[in-house]
Amino acid sequence: MQVRPADMAEIDHLARLWHDVWHESHATLAPPELVRLRTLSSFRDRLAVMLPDVCVVGPAGAPLGLCAIRGDELYQLFVSSQAHGLGVAAALIADAEARLAARGVELAWLACAVDNHRAARFYEKSGWRMAGQFVMLSETSNGPFPVDQWRFEKRLAQSP
Repeated sequence: MQVRPADMAEIDHLARLWHDVWHESHATLAPPELVRLRTLSSFRDRLAVMLPDVCVVGPAGAPLGLCAIRGDELYQLFVSSQAHGLGVAAALIADAEARLAARGVELAWLACAVDNHRAARFYEKSGWRMAGQFVMLSETSNGPFPVDQWRFEKRLAQSP
């Protein structure tokens, strides 16, 4: 499965994917105020800033999944429900781990919405371990919004 860098020309398609999957998987887990702030334009704005660190699976007009890294964090990982079970998430997480390792990150981490058991099972299957719970300040158009998260960590093999 080919993972490729995101391109600015596909930002609207990627924002739609991220928006739709976030609402499918997180709306019932997040506080109502955060759900209200998670508009399509908010996802597009956030994506525009992080685009250099986003990789994608799928054609430019119909992405199947996206993954972003930030510092030592696997920052975002979202896969279209139509692509579940096709290996898209596994390809994206492996690519993100390789990109983080290439940056010299030894201990990577990610935040997972509390009670997102489907994602948690996937992370554990991918070699990540639950490291606890914390409050993350999620980015919104109204400023940081505190959200309870599970923290997962993984030691990465270093690139030679």
